[in-house]
Formats: sequence, structure tokens, C-alpha cells
Amino acid sequence: MARPRLVFLLGSAQRRLQQWMAAEQARAARQGQSPPSPVQGGLLFILARQDGVTMGEIAQQLDLAPSAVSGLVQRMEALGWLSRRACELDARTQRVWLTEAGRAQMPALRKALGHVNERLTQSFSEAELQTVARWLEHVQNLGVDE
Repeated sequence: MARPRLVFLLGSAQRRLQQWMAAEQARAARQGQSPPSPVQGGLLFILARQDGVTMGEIAQQLDLAPSAVSGLVQRMEALGWLSRRACELDARTQRVWLTEAGRAQMPALRKALGHVNERLTQSFSEAELQTVARWLEHVQNLGVDE
């Protein structure tokens, strides 16, 4: 039996998932909603779990470059979903806080994420999903210890 073309499949799956998520966002927009993008949602989830994180912590948790985080925070601040201010201990460090408007995004975001996860996991057993998750974590850590 031929081995699966994992690099191709992973790249293709990523592109298809992004296309599907963009189509879901476009559908929501047609219904008059303006849901957070996947990366915006990721930041809202981080802040809902631990408010007041630093820009560097956000970059690490979202696996983004610091410059990308700066733009992301700036756009979300303009939407009124979060605020940032200098750290009390080190004024050079910015901390990011969830606003009430950002917190108001969470119920719909949780519902949308539940829908996405349901579609992604349908027809797979728990054991299969654990194997996929373990493999993806393995891929994430390539080169970390080298």
C-alpha cells in the first residue's frame, strides 16, 4: 500500500478549510452578522481565558509574528473588541484586555466553532481524532528541539 502524500494533503486541507471558513463568514455577512475572523476568534478566546496578556504572549499562543499581532490588535481595537495599555511593571510592554463588546462576541463565536468542529469531526471515532491530533502536534513541533 502506498503511503499517503501527507505534505500535499496537509497543504490542501489547510487551503480548503480556509476557503470553507471564508465562505461561512461570507454567509454570515449576508445575514447581517459580522463575526470575527478565525485569527480574531483565536485572540478573543485567549483573552476570555486570560485577560491582560502581553503582545508577545499573543504571538506565541497564535503562532504569529509580533508584527502580525500588532496589526491584529490594532484592527480589533478599532472594532471595540479589546483595548491595550502599557504594563504597570514595564511601560515598554503592552497588555491586551477584552472589552464588553469583545466579550459579547463569545457566545456566537463558541456556537460557530462548535459547528466547525462538528463538521470536521463527523464520521471519525474518538481514537481516530486523537491520532490526528497527535500527528498535528508532532508536525507543529518539528524543528523545535533540533
